[in-house]
Amino acid sequence: MKKMLLPAMLLALSLQQLFAQKTTDPRLAGLDTMINRVLTEWQAAGCGVAVVEKDKVLFAGGFGFADYEAKKPATANTIFQIGSSSKAFTSALLGLFAEEGKLDFDEKVNTYIPELRLYNDALNNYLTVRDLTCHRSGLPRHDMAWYVNPTTRDSFVYRMRFLEPSAGLRERWQYNNYGFMLQGVIAEKLSGSSWEDNIRQRFFKPLGMKTAMFDIWNAPASADVAKGYYEKDGAIRPMDYYRIEGMGPAGSICASASEMANWLLTWINGGMFKGDTILPAGYVRQATSAQMSMGGGAPSPENPDIYFSSYGMGWMLSSYYGHYRVEHGGNINGFSANVCFFPSDSVGVVVLVNQNGSQVNSVVRNLIMDKLLDLPYRDWQSFLLERAKKQEAAEEETGDVEDLARKAGTHPSQPLQNFTGTFEHPGYGSLTLKLHNDSLIAHAGALDFYLEHYHYDIFRPMAMIAGVDVESNSPIRFQFITDLKGDMAEIRAIGLEPAVDEIVFRRKSVAVKMAESELEKYCGEYELAGITCKVYLKGSALFVFVPGQPEYETMPIGNNEFKLTALDGYSVRFELDNQQKATALNFIQPNGTFKAARK
Repeated sequence: MKKMLLPAMLLALSLQQLFAQKTTDPRLAGLDTMINRVLTEWQAAGCGVAVVEKDKVLFAGGFGFADYEAKKPATANTIFQIGSSSKAFTSALLGLFAEEGKLDFDEKVNTYIPELRLYNDALNNYLTVRDLTCHRSGLPRHDMAWYVNPTTRDSFVYRMRFLEPSAGLRERWQYNNYGFMLQGVIAEKLSGSSWEDNIRQRFFKPLGMKTAMFDIWNAPASADVAKGYYEKDGAIRPMDYYRIEGMGPAGSICASASEMANWLLTWINGGMFKGDTILPAGYVRQATSAQMSMGGGAPSPENPDIYFSSYGMGWMLSSYYGHYRVEHGGNINGFSANVCFFPSDSVGVVVLVNQNGSQVNSVVRNLIMDKLLDLPYRDWQSFLLERAKKQEAAEEETGDVEDLARKAGTHPSQPLQNFTGTFEHPGYGSLTLKLHNDSLIAHAGALDFYLEHYHYDIFRPMAMIAGVDVESNSPIRFQFITDLKGDMAEIRAIGLEPAVDEIVFRRKSVAVKMAESELEKYCGEYELAGITCKVYLKGSALFVFVPGQPEYETMPIGNNEFKLTALDGYSVRFELDNQQKATALNFIQPNGTFKAARK
């Protein structure tokens, strides 16, 4: 937001006005001018907007560009990623199963997903489906666990047992995408079909959402799809799609404003669309009723009339100048969304924007709703823009302040090469560290990090997200810890999930390939303090046996050293003579090294 006017943007916007659908509703007079101003001042590429009232679409149109480089206009039918605005679809799907008697929202989750294991017995024994729909499981976001290392839904279900809660069950509202992934898995278990097929058949088809999809990156060339963008230094820059597949039930739907209008009409009309029942009326009432307090809710400068803030089932609930508001935002790489309706007033709006972390959706939503609700004019554009500038200035000022916790003039304890390797956390996946131009780079699934040396053996990750360099005064710290042998054994990631103390990634030993014929030279008997230890082959693996202990399978890690696979920090290293025959066996363990001579 450094430069507030983009001449090319202004010229192109005047051309795109020809493509926007005009509205005849006098309450929406000047809509084109208003939204074009918002896009220009926020340096946003484009947006799709739909406004509904009772059983009618008052307006559906596009502004700005779906493809900024090609100057392809956004239209009412342009497909955007809607991010977490997908959540209401997922919980509503379970609402249909509940109506059919296949599901009870107050039944335990593991009744429907028997293989699910969570971090503690309280979650395993008492977590219900309803808890998932309203973010009250006690689990914090743990978003980096799925965002950095995406995987399949089954693998996410397995990983969840390693994600630490930060509050007791139903103790605190904490936004958590995993809860919606689990709802998608429940739908798959109950139906025998994928979550995506369920959404297509139960919602897209009866609502006439013919172009809605889940994988915008696979859209045919002829499809009217938006590209994602972010703003930096006053310029609109492209941003790659994020392929949110395994976590899809929490945020993978892609749709146009015109088709999302039908979804809004369904909710405004108690679950009905064009005379057909899409959602049970009882579920609509539950979903739009407070299930969990989100905390806060005190009046603010933005909204002095907010007196409650709650979460329903896939929806956020609040007051808006005395009007009952139901809404949900959505953010995913290069896109932002907001889907909002007022049940008591029978009006709603959807705003889809192809800008990363955008506030355009909030500005446009509020300006339109003020008109429809006949509220006094408020210059939301100036208010939110000024607030964003102050936040940006404060962040820049904070970034310029000397970090007094940082110790100047320090160096890593070992050469950077010794920090390389693969480190794993069972819930967060793996981090692979490599040297590149004398710098440490960490690769993890969908993300790469440059590791800036902070002090001693602590580094700060500087993110490159989806191919985009992101300037970041990251609060995350990677602290490298050595074992008793002096090898880098683990990374303590502090701040990766702020609600818990640290996430520990342990170094993964990499096996060196060795043929059975090579392993035979190590086989034999070795004497240690009068005890005969045996080394032998079973299949293609080398085993070590010490009387009175179990036999230990080993893994070759190079330099005649073998890790005991069952014990961290334990290994054996063989000594060889000039004829490459093993003459001694060294047991390397935390309490010392013990040498056994070959008999």
